[in-house]
Amino acid sequence: MAYQCELCGKSFQRGNTVSHANNRRKRLFKANLQRIHVMVGSTSKHVRVCTQCIKSGRVEKKTAA
Repeated sequence: MAYQCELCGKSFQRGNTVSHANNRRKRLFKANLQRIHVMVGSTSKHVRVCTQCIKSGRVEKKTAA
C-alpha cells in the first residue's frame, strides 16, 4: 500500500532541509495520514486518510455500536 490518502491522493512532497549555515539536503515532507474505520455500505473498513479530508468532512468515521 502506497503512502497516500485514499480519498484525495495526497502523498509526499520533495524539498530541502536547510541548516543554519544554509547547507541543503534533500528530504521528503510526508502527508499527515491517519488510519481510521469508515463505513462503506454496510461494512466497516480501515482506510488511510489525510487529516485535511477528515476535518473537511469528506469521510465519516464509524460510529460506536
